[in-house]
Amino acid sequence: MNDGTHVQPIPTELLTINMGPAHPATHGTLRLQLQLDGETIVNCGAEIGYLHRGYEKQCENTFYQLVIPYAERLNYMGPVNNSNAWCHACEQLLGIDVPARAQALRVITSEMGRIIDHAVCMGTNLVDLGALTNFWYMYNYREKIYDLYEELTGARMMVNYPRIGGVSMDAPDGWFESLLKVVDEMAEAVGEVRALIQRNRIFMDRTVGVGVITKELAVSHSVTGPCLRAAGIPYDVRKTQPYWGYENYQFDVPTAENGDTYDRFMVRFAEMEQSVRIIKQAVAKIAPGPIMVEDHLVALPPKDKVYNTMEGLINHFKLIMHGIRPPKGEIYSATEGGCGELGFYIVSDGSPSAWRVRIRPPCFANYSLFPKIITGGMVADAVAALGSINVIAGELDR
Repeated sequence: MNDGTHVQPIPTELLTINMGPAHPATHGTLRLQLQLDGETIVNCGAEIGYLHRGYEKQCENTFYQLVIPYAERLNYMGPVNNSNAWCHACEQLLGIDVPARAQALRVITSEMGRIIDHAVCMGTNLVDLGALTNFWYMYNYREKIYDLYEELTGARMMVNYPRIGGVSMDAPDGWFESLLKVVDEMAEAVGEVRALIQRNRIFMDRTVGVGVITKELAVSHSVTGPCLRAAGIPYDVRKTQPYWGYENYQFDVPTAENGDTYDRFMVRFAEMEQSVRIIKQAVAKIAPGPIMVEDHLVALPPKDKVYNTMEGLINHFKLIMHGIRPPKGEIYSATEGGCGELGFYIVSDGSPSAWRVRIRPPCFANYSLFPKIITGGMVADAVAALGSINVIAGELDR
């Protein structure tokens, strides 16, 4: 008879399961292989997803200016940030400066993109945690910003707004006033969402101490963006390598200390507030002026010149048929995307298409450490941590 003093452990086998690519937690694109001991994650294998689009090769097989719509499919939560970044890289390769008004419009549209990127990230992550109310708050203002994009460009999501050398069109009458009204309302709504969850016992139990990214782990995996800043490192490309006049804007780089899921939420809340701050400054300082460079080798001529002058018709024909031709050389250009440092490495051989394009997407580096931060946690912790990293699968397989 066993008196309980010598209980033999029951031999168990580890269970391997697939997490994804089905909704909800992996959002239809990612696949994790979890090795479980009960509910505890013993090991994890992370695949890069199912959006096998060959993006970099597409960029090498089409004209520089035709890559702009492709770029917006990288991070489809804040698309215009990517196309703005591609145009910026091409302009550095060409050695041209964008007019001040176009730079301000890029700042405004990119900060709008950062806001909706964070809104989708936190809204869907809270749904994964069972907090549906917050989702409606966040998506409501995402739609209002889409309305503003539509008024500015004619499209809501994939707006195809920037151009190499500037932007495609100026803001219509009353657009800036509508923008300021929306961001003021949004700032109040974001504050309400933060108040709903910041000290909520259930939310804190699910996020505090979950999916911790230490400073050392972040640096060793080249993590950037909110995931890095939540670990306490204030790196932001807008501050360290300013572009589009960001050095002239007053804004802070929010950071936290613990690097857990909770801190990543709070950093994104603060970043949305800083984006509103930047937008208000940009609107206040924007001055009249051209929105495209005056270079017939880069910018399409106005339609009246195309229809009424031989020079305009020839310039239009040359750009459409023969494309923009940067000099031979190479460039690495980085901007601050919604998830971190978005970089384009371009090699030009003097033709209208890049000889080589290599993208440094923030999500690829951020996702690479995911198995390390959830090993030893529970299956439910993996759901919370994955959403807080904000992996956009369009940036993974390129």
